[in-house]
Amino acid sequence: MSTSPVRRAAVLGSPIAHSLSPALHNAAYTALGLTGWYYDRHEVDEAGLAGFVAGLGPEWAGLSLTMPLKRVLLDVADHVAPGAAAIGAGNTLVFEGTGATAHNTDVTGIARSLRAAGAGGGRAVVLGAGGTAQAAVAALHDMEVDAVDVLVRDAGRTSALRGTAERLGTEVTVHAVLTDPPAAARLLEGADAVVSTLPAGAADALAGARWRPGTVLLDAVYAPWPTVVAGGAAAAGARIVSGLEMLLQQAVAQVELMTGRPGPEAAMREALDAAVLARS
Repeated sequence: MSTSPVRRAAVLGSPIAHSLSPALHNAAYTALGLTGWYYDRHEVDEAGLAGFVAGLGPEWAGLSLTMPLKRVLLDVADHVAPGAAAIGAGNTLVFEGTGATAHNTDVTGIARSLRAAGAGGGRAVVLGAGGTAQAAVAALHDMEVDAVDVLVRDAGRTSALRGTAERLGTEVTVHAVLTDPPAAARLLEGADAVVSTLPAGAADALAGARWRPGTVLLDAVYAPWPTVVAGGAAAAGARIVSGLEMLLQQAVAQVELMTGRPGPEAAMREALDAAVLARS
């Protein structure tokens, strides 16, 4: 009886024990009938990434990268996909015959999540200016929104985000208003889509903004859920997407890249829901 060759993948980061990625990817392998495929997690920091990658054997199909490895990933890749190059960061490394290619499926995850909730075109607002905010700008660019306002605390710390927008050829308007919730709330009025990349609690003061019914709010936070801002927006008639949906969709895209097969979204969603329930 023949046996399937072993293929391996994993998520790397520090800290990594909390990652839900193994549940998602292993469920995908089972649903796809990929016996011999295994996905686990490894605690790896920035200083250790190059050595870890150099020590991998030919059985490795790919890696998922979380904080703090998303920028240094580009330094260990043989090739960088256009989306990751535009952002200056990636979250996926795929091993192929021509070497290791860095991708950024956060962009795909955000775009798919927003589209599924009915967003498309119009004016968008991004809260924050970190790596996830850069991915959001790239996703909104792909969705061909008309205008993007970025709300931050300190405009002096937006050079990476501005660089992403410039490389994409998209225009963003930065407003240093997050320390002034009423001013920030005014900029949310009439938005067609809002992507909050702020940490838990940081957007609470915007819960009472005049949310337009039908606005799509994607809050990258998924624990605790619902967030205060998501609850406030939902009460006003906004359509809410949690960070879990973004996590799921970016993982579906990773499975597609690593296996060459469509990611089995239904099976992965069921595994994610079970993993979250087990933690609660």
